Amino acid sequence: MMLMIRIRSAKALRSVRPLLLETAGTLRTSLLHSPYEFLSFVCGRGFSSSDRNLSYKERLRSGLVDIKKDDAVALFQSMLRSRPLPTVIDFNRLFGLVAKTKQYDLVLALCKQMELKGIAYDLYTLNIMINCFCRRRKLGFAFSAMGKILKLGYEPSTITFSTLINGLSLVGKVSEAVELVDRMVGMKVIPNLIILNTIVNGLCLQDRLSEAMALIDRMMDNGCQPDTFTYGPVLNRMCKSGNTSSALDLLRNMEGRKIELDAAKYNVIIDSLCKDGSLEDALILFNEMETKGVKANVITYNSLIGGFCSAGRWDDGAQLLRDMITRGITPNVVTFNALIDSFVKEGKLSEAEELYNEMIPRGIDPNTITYSTLIYGLCYEKRLDEANQMLDLMVSKGCDPDIWTYNILINGYCKAKLVDEGMRLFRKMSLRGVVADTVTYSSLIQGFCQSGKLKVAKELFQEMVSEGAHPDIVTYGILLDGLCDNGEVEEALEILEKMHKTKTELDIGIYSIIIHGMCNASKVDEAWDLFCSLPSKGVKPDVKTYTVMISGLCKKGSLPEAKMLLRKMEEDGIAPNDCTYNTLIRAHLRGSDISNSVELIEEMKRCGFSADASTMKMVMDMLSDGGLDKSFLDMLS
Repeated sequence: MMLMIRIRSAKALRSVRPLLLETAGTLRTSLLHSPYEFLSFVCGRGFSSSDRNLSYKERLRSGLVDIKKDDAVALFQSMLRSRPLPTVIDFNRLFGLVAKTKQYDLVLALCKQMELKGIAYDLYTLNIMINCFCRRRKLGFAFSAMGKILKLGYEPSTITFSTLINGLSLVGKVSEAVELVDRMVGMKVIPNLIILNTIVNGLCLQDRLSEAMALIDRMMDNGCQPDTFTYGPVLNRMCKSGNTSSALDLLRNMEGRKIELDAAKYNVIIDSLCKDGSLEDALILFNEMETKGVKANVITYNSLIGGFCSAGRWDDGAQLLRDMITRGITPNVVTFNALIDSFVKEGKLSEAEELYNEMIPRGIDPNTITYSTLIYGLCYEKRLDEANQMLDLMVSKGCDPDIWTYNILINGYCKAKLVDEGMRLFRKMSLRGVVADTVTYSSLIQGFCQSGKLKVAKELFQEMVSEGAHPDIVTYGILLDGLCDNGEVEEALEILEKMHKTKTELDIGIYSIIIHGMCNASKVDEAWDLFCSLPSKGVKPDVKTYTVMISGLCKKGSLPEAKMLLRKMEEDGIAPNDCTYNTLIRAHLRGSDISNSVELIEEMKRCGFSADASTMKMVMDMLSDGGLDKSFLDMLS
């Protein structure tokens, strides 16, 4: 009968073994080359004197929780000295206890020494060895141990298969794991729930949802009923893929199958609904879980508070915070960060600071996100000294600023035209080991360009490239704008040419900057050529591009062409804005073309726009000089 079992098992596994034995060598060579090879063991510390008086059986029965290597070796040696020799069952108990401490190489070395002493492996030993090999990612040797099970005439158990399947899943070989399940069924070994859950989780991690669901259905046909842990990864993957409706359908399906639903399952879907912006649906599900006796936890509330705050409904988020505190659910740093961020974005910095001050008495330590958000709020209100003090405070509290923190403060200095202060912080940041990124350099380059220090901006750009912080389209836009504004259009065109050669994907913003710079440098004809070539470059002009080109034509005195371009932009489906109209109106007024000015003003008013400050000033000047009638002002109003 044993021979028949062996033949049937070997036949069933024959097709899968060549696929899986990828590691060169055999079980024997693996054990002989273990880093814990028995002859190299040195027992620096054994058991205490009281432990030594106990027999090995008493020691094993005591559980030996968190047994150390030296103690395990000492106990193993005492077992080998015992007469009669302990049985393989006793040794297996030791191996199992050591394996629980994750000393897998030690277990494998001890197993080999046991075999050398004439004590043969049994199925339990080999299962322990398979587990150790799988944990060490040595799948080839794990399957060699499976081969030894068959060679010795044992029938692989569900534990054997589940251990191998877990090992395959650990290294991402989920397809092979599914194939092994099919082999199990062929050998009349029914997969258990642990195996099903392991493979479903692996498939979901690889975004293979349909296969995961098909496997669940197949296992149900074989009598293996899924539980709440089976569906957890499926719900997670559905929600992460943006398929919240399918996750909700599955939740209802689970309810119909009487599968117990816990807060974690509801939390996944509530979080996904909040991220989708379906806040009312999230609240309905929240109330439903409470009605069904499933208690919400801090994760539930964090999802809801984060969702409402992201939607700008900070008052609802604050109410949820009060609600969770009333229910005895302790908020954490994530809860406060969501609300603080919302208040800062709404311009309610004082309320954000109140929340920050409330964290400390509650024993909640602010983290990098908390401090960075508050620093952003202070910078927005141009309270830069306080922002810098907040930076020093977070350092004193043992909370290390990251690149995001520094970028916020550096950008704050640059926007306040304190670019030298920003540069000092940049150097200080580097000394602390924080590596500047593209955002850091872009902020500083823009700051120096706007302060007229173009040479420093260009040097910083070169430093950025040499340090490996790759300029993005925003960086190039900042530099090109700075060059054009400072009259260095030729250099800007050289950079544009280099960008073309390196096949950098250029957007309409870059071309608008160049066209504007060329027009300001009285290169209107060249700007027009570039404007006309945009469709061939696969770039569509926007309202800013058209307005810049119209402005250039107006400066050149080509008013008919400028007005024709206005009509063309309308034909192309680009609606003029107030800047477009005001540019044309001022140009016609300069040329004393009152009739066209009136026509454009009427058209502008019909579109819902009004004269800007520059146009009004020009009209007032012309009225005072007698160049316009007072009725013109009434019409403009």
